[in-house]
Amino acid sequence: MAKIFAVHPDNPQTRRIEEIKSALSGGAVMLYPTDTVYAIGCDLNAKSAVERVRHIKQLANDKPLTFLCPSLSNVATYAFVNDTAYRIMRHLIPGPYTFLLPATKLVPRLVQSPKRKTTGIRVPDHNVCLALLAALGNPIISTSAHLPPDEEDEHSGLDSELRLSRVELFDRLDNLVDVIIDTGKEPTYEVSTILDLTGDEPMITRRGLGWEAVTAWV
Repeated sequence: MAKIFAVHPDNPQTRRIEEIKSALSGGAVMLYPTDTVYAIGCDLNAKSAVERVRHIKQLANDKPLTFLCPSLSNVATYAFVNDTAYRIMRHLIPGPYTFLLPATKLVPRLVQSPKRKTTGIRVPDHNVCLALLAALGNPIISTSAHLPPDEEDEHSGLDSELRLSRVELFDRLDNLVDVIIDTGKEPTYEVSTILDLTGDEPMITRRGLGWEAVTAWV
Protein backbone atom coordinates (compact mmCIF):
# COMPACT_ATOMS: atom_id res chain seq x y z
CA MET A 1 0.00 0.00 0.00
CA ALA A 2 1.36 3.40 -1.01
CA LYS A 3 1.96 6.21 1.46
CA ILE A 4 -0.13 9.27 0.59
CA PHE A 5 1.37 12.72 1.07
CA ALA A 6 -1.00 15.70 1.09
CA VAL A 7 1.01 18.49 -0.53
CA HIS A 8 -0.08 22.07 -1.12
CA PRO A 9 -0.20 22.64 -4.91
CA ASP A 10 1.18 26.19 -4.79
CA ASN A 11 3.39 26.17 -1.69
CA PRO A 12 4.66 22.60 -1.18
CA GLN A 13 5.54 21.92 2.46
CA THR A 14 9.31 21.54 2.79
CA ARG A 15 9.08 18.70 5.30
CA ARG A 16 6.85 16.60 3.06
CA ILE A 17 8.98 17.30 0.00
CA GLU A 18 12.02 16.12 1.96
CA GLU A 19 10.21 12.91 2.97
CA ILE A 20 9.28 12.20 -0.63
CA LYS A 21 12.81 13.01 -1.76
CA SER A 22 14.20 10.48 0.75
CA ALA A 23 11.83 7.84 -0.59
CA LEU A 24 12.84 8.56 -4.19
CA SER A 25 16.52 8.44 -3.30
CA GLY A 26 15.86 5.01 -1.85
CA GLY A 27 14.35 3.72 -5.08
CA ALA A 28 10.65 4.50 -4.56
CA VAL A 29 8.16 4.86 -7.39
CA MET A 30 5.56 7.59 -7.06
CA LEU A 31 2.27 8.79 -8.50
CA TYR A 32 2.34 12.56 -8.77
CA PRO A 33 0.69 15.54 -10.49
CA THR A 34 2.36 17.56 -13.23
CA ASP A 35 1.27 20.57 -15.28
CA THR A 36 -0.28 18.14 -17.77
CA VAL A 37 -1.40 14.71 -16.49
CA TYR A 38 -0.83 12.71 -13.33
CA ALA A 39 2.39 10.78 -13.83
CA ILE A 40 4.24 7.73 -12.59
CA GLY A 41 7.83 8.58 -11.80
CA CYS A 42 11.05 7.93 -9.95
CA ASP A 43 14.64 9.10 -9.72
CA LEU A 44 16.16 8.94 -13.21
CA ASN A 45 19.26 7.24 -11.79
CA ALA A 46 17.43 4.58 -9.75
CA LYS A 47 17.64 1.66 -12.19
CA SER A 48 15.41 -0.71 -10.24
CA ALA A 49 12.75 2.00 -9.92
CA VAL A 50 12.90 2.79 -13.65
CA GLU A 51 12.45 -0.92 -14.35
CA ARG A 52 9.38 -0.93 -12.07
CA VAL A 53 7.92 2.04 -13.94
CA ARG A 54 8.35 0.14 -17.20
CA HIS A 55 6.69 -2.92 -15.64
CA ILE A 56 3.72 -0.89 -14.37
CA LYS A 57 3.20 0.62 -17.82
CA GLN A 58 4.11 -2.65 -19.57
CA LEU A 59 6.62 -0.82 -21.74
CA ALA A 60 9.28 -2.61 -23.74
CA ASN A 61 12.87 -1.45 -23.24
CA ASP A 62 12.91 0.16 -26.70
CA LYS A 63 10.18 2.60 -25.63
CA PRO A 64 11.83 5.85 -24.42
CA LEU A 65 10.73 7.44 -21.17
CA THR A 66 10.26 11.16 -20.69
CA PHE A 67 11.86 12.82 -17.68
CA LEU A 68 11.60 16.20 -15.98
CA CYS A 69 14.40 18.73 -15.50
CA PRO A 70 14.21 21.95 -13.49
CA SER A 71 15.67 24.36 -16.07
CA LEU A 72 17.06 24.79 -19.56
CA SER A 73 20.63 24.75 -18.24
CA ASN A 74 19.90 21.40 -16.61
CA VAL A 75 18.44 20.05 -19.86
CA ALA A 76 21.79 20.75 -21.54
CA THR A 77 23.41 18.32 -19.10
CA TYR A 78 21.32 15.43 -20.39
CA ALA A 79 20.83 16.36 -24.04
CA PHE A 80 22.71 18.02 -26.87
CA VAL A 81 20.99 21.35 -27.47
CA ASN A 82 21.97 23.21 -30.65
CA ASP A 83 21.37 26.90 -31.25
CA THR A 84 17.99 26.37 -32.93
CA ALA A 85 16.75 24.09 -30.18
CA TYR A 86 17.96 26.48 -27.51
CA ARG A 87 16.16 29.42 -29.11
CA ILE A 88 12.88 27.52 -29.27
CA MET A 89 13.09 26.02 -25.80
CA ARG A 90 14.04 29.34 -24.21
CA HIS A 91 10.68 30.75 -25.30
CA LEU A 92 8.57 27.75 -24.31
CA ILE A 93 9.81 26.58 -20.93
CA PRO A 94 8.65 26.07 -18.31
CA GLY A 95 5.47 24.65 -19.80
CA PRO A 96 3.56 21.66 -21.18
CA TYR A 97 6.16 20.65 -23.77
CA THR A 98 8.18 17.49 -24.30
CA PHE A 99 11.35 18.05 -26.31
CA LEU A 100 12.91 15.12 -28.16
CA LEU A 101 16.67 15.64 -28.18
CA PRO A 102 19.90 13.67 -28.73
CA ALA A 103 20.87 12.16 -25.38
CA THR A 104 24.19 12.62 -23.62
CA LYS A 105 25.97 9.80 -21.83
CA LEU A 106 24.32 10.84 -18.56
CA VAL A 107 20.95 9.52 -19.75
CA PRO A 108 20.61 5.87 -18.72
CA ARG A 109 20.14 3.48 -21.64
CA LEU A 110 17.01 2.15 -19.97
CA VAL A 111 15.40 5.56 -20.48
CA GLN A 112 16.47 6.62 -23.97
CA SER A 113 15.52 5.35 -27.40
CA PRO A 114 18.13 2.64 -28.11
CA LYS A 115 18.11 3.07 -31.88
CA ARG A 116 18.02 6.85 -32.15
CA LYS A 117 19.93 7.61 -28.91
CA THR A 118 17.35 10.29 -28.16
CA THR A 119 15.42 11.24 -25.07
CA GLY A 120 12.29 13.19 -24.15
CA ILE A 121 12.73 16.00 -21.64
CA ARG A 122 10.27 18.41 -20.01
CA VAL A 123 10.64 21.47 -17.79
CA PRO A 124 7.28 21.58 -16.00
CA ASP A 125 5.41 24.68 -14.89
CA HIS A 126 4.34 23.05 -11.63
CA ASN A 127 5.47 24.01 -8.14
CA VAL A 128 5.36 20.50 -6.69
CA CYS A 129 7.43 19.07 -9.52
CA LEU A 130 9.98 21.86 -9.27
CA ALA A 131 10.24 21.47 -5.50
CA LEU A 132 10.87 17.74 -5.89
CA LEU A 133 13.48 18.31 -8.59
CA ALA A 134 15.29 20.86 -6.42
CA ALA A 135 15.27 18.56 -3.41
CA LEU A 136 16.28 15.41 -5.28
CA GLY A 137 18.98 16.95 -7.44
CA ASN A 138 18.26 14.47 -10.24
CA PRO A 139 15.72 14.41 -13.08
CA ILE A 140 12.45 12.59 -12.45
CA ILE A 141 10.83 10.07 -14.79
CA SER A 142 7.43 11.23 -16.06
CA THR A 143 5.13 8.81 -17.84
CA SER A 144 1.35 9.16 -17.88
CA ALA A 145 -0.43 7.44 -15.00
CA HIS A 146 -3.74 7.27 -16.82
CA LEU A 147 -3.31 3.71 -17.98
CA PRO A 148 -5.59 2.97 -20.91
CA PRO A 149 -6.40 -0.63 -21.83
CA ASP A 150 -3.53 -0.87 -24.30
CA GLU A 151 -1.05 0.77 -21.88
CA GLU A 152 0.00 3.65 -24.13
CA ASP A 153 2.94 5.65 -22.79
CA GLU A 154 3.17 9.45 -22.71
CA HIS A 155 4.64 9.62 -26.22
CA SER A 156 1.43 8.16 -27.67
CA GLY A 157 -1.39 10.01 -25.91
CA LEU A 158 -4.30 8.82 -23.78
CA ASP A 159 -7.45 6.83 -24.21
CA SER A 160 -10.11 9.53 -24.32
CA GLU A 161 -12.74 7.17 -22.90
CA LEU A 162 -10.82 6.37 -19.72
CA ARG A 163 -11.53 9.20 -17.28
CA LEU A 164 -10.65 8.29 -13.72
CA SER A 165 -11.25 10.59 -10.78
CA ARG A 166 -8.43 11.30 -8.36
CA VAL A 167 -9.70 8.71 -5.90
CA GLU A 168 -10.16 6.10 -8.62
CA LEU A 169 -6.66 6.75 -9.94
CA PHE A 170 -5.17 6.45 -6.45
CA ASP A 171 -7.06 3.20 -5.83
CA ARG A 172 -5.95 1.75 -9.13
CA LEU A 173 -2.26 2.38 -8.47
CA ASP A 174 -2.19 2.02 -4.69
CA ASN A 175 -0.55 -1.42 -4.78
CA LEU A 176 1.81 -0.57 -7.63
CA VAL A 177 3.59 2.54 -6.34
CA ASP A 178 5.22 3.45 -3.04
CA VAL A 179 4.27 7.12 -2.80
CA ILE A 180 1.17 9.05 -3.87
CA ILE A 181 1.20 12.86 -3.90
CA ASP A 182 -2.24 14.37 -3.38
CA THR A 183 -2.64 18.09 -4.04
CA GLY A 184 -6.41 17.89 -3.75
CA LYS A 185 -6.89 18.63 -7.44
CA GLU A 186 -8.54 16.31 -9.92
CA PRO A 187 -6.35 14.84 -12.69
CA THR A 188 -6.46 16.34 -16.14
CA TYR A 189 -6.28 14.52 -19.45
CA GLU A 190 -4.48 17.12 -21.53
CA VAL A 191 -1.09 15.80 -22.61
CA SER A 192 2.05 17.73 -23.45
CA THR A 193 2.92 18.90 -26.93
CA ILE A 194 5.85 16.89 -28.31
CA LEU A 195 8.43 18.80 -30.32
CA ASP A 196 11.12 16.80 -32.13
CA LEU A 197 14.36 18.77 -32.14
CA THR A 198 16.62 15.96 -33.34
CA GLY A 199 16.51 16.72 -37.07
CA ASP A 200 17.42 19.59 -39.33
CA GLU A 201 13.96 21.13 -38.91
CA PRO A 202 11.91 21.26 -35.67
CA MET A 203 8.73 19.23 -35.96
CA ILE A 204 5.60 18.94 -33.82
CA THR A 205 4.90 15.21 -33.48
CA ARG A 206 1.95 15.54 -31.11
CA ARG A 207 -0.39 18.46 -30.54
CA GLY A 208 -1.12 18.81 -26.86
CA LEU A 209 -1.36 21.68 -24.40
CA GLY A 210 0.09 24.92 -25.73
CA TRP A 211 0.79 23.65 -29.23
CA GLU A 212 -0.39 26.93 -30.77
CA ALA A 213 2.47 28.78 -29.06
CA VAL A 214 4.99 26.46 -30.70
CA THR A 215 3.98 27.59 -34.19
CA ALA A 216 5.52 31.00 -33.53
CA TRP A 217 8.95 29.47 -33.12
CA VAL A 218 9.09 26.59 -35.62
